[in-house]
Amino acid sequence: MAQSKQFRFGDSEIKIPPIKGKWITLGILALLVLIFISSLFYQVGPNEEGVILRFGRYIKTTEPGLHAKIPFGVETVKKVKVKYIFKEEFGFRTLKAGVRTIYSSQRFDNESLMLTGDLNVAVVEWIVRYRIKNAKDFLFNVRNPEKTLRDISEAVMREVVGDRSVSEVLTVGRTEIAQNVQVQIQKIMDLYKSGIKIVTVKLQNVNPPDPVKPAFNDVNEAKQEKERMINQAWEAYNKTIPRAKGEAEKTIRSAEGYALNRVNRASGEANNFIQVWKAYSQAKDVTRRRLYLETLQDVLPKVHKKYIIDPDIKGILQTLPLNQGGKK
Repeated sequence: MAQSKQFRFGDSEIKIPPIKGKWITLGILALLVLIFISSLFYQVGPNEEGVILRFGRYIKTTEPGLHAKIPFGVETVKKVKVKYIFKEEFGFRTLKAGVRTIYSSQRFDNESLMLTGDLNVAVVEWIVRYRIKNAKDFLFNVRNPEKTLRDISEAVMREVVGDRSVSEVLTVGRTEIAQNVQVQIQKIMDLYKSGIKIVTVKLQNVNPPDPVKPAFNDVNEAKQEKERMINQAWEAYNKTIPRAKGEAEKTIRSAEGYALNRVNRASGEANNFIQVWKAYSQAKDVTRRRLYLETLQDVLPKVHKKYIIDPDIKGILQTLPLNQGGKK
């Protein structure tokens, strides 16, 4: 029969009761049951997929939830976050993200220094965001998918930047560069069957190298001044030219109206003369008297004083008081 054992710690003495053999057996069995249960069931998180391997060979992919597998290492599970957006940074590193993001002071010129198409140098910092669209391909088709993605991203960015001038890279071409880089990276990753989906490529910061920043800023200021003067000239042009065109159009329309009026009046007078000539050719005496009377009818109302002279009188001229009522 098992006896209790005594142990002394300083002035105190501890007695351990004897352990029977059946309790040891029960403990071993309970431990085996726990090991069996823990190796039989596994839990897949809500943003994960479970990849089941049987002796290292791919069997299936399981969705989130509680699942069972062959225990004791016959089948193992690798959990892959397929709904999580991963991020790779190039040319800089984030130490602590938050309201005030803290970046590393270390320089990564081996990633960010790039040669442009016009043989200038630019410092390009960018971010690649991606997710895993196929857990099996991500685990087995590429040995190191994260490093492969970084190498491809850097190579593609250098190629795209090398096809453009430094002005495009630093100013207007940034959005187009990011889009082209995203398309080309995705094309290569699909060719490798990496199971990676590129979500976005964003140029974080693009600057000239520190030694040439002052000169580059001077060039930018000169270009901005040039653009300002061009815009001012266009503003003056847009104000002056339409006004001059309007005045010219007004003058042309006035001249056309005057010409049309003169032509119509001349045509009317010519037609009137022709009609009078026709009447005169048919009745000369009547036409002559009518013209004479019509002329007097037009002229006499405009004359204030009228003198009628008898050609046969040889003495002092007598006047006929035609203006009555004190009119002069």
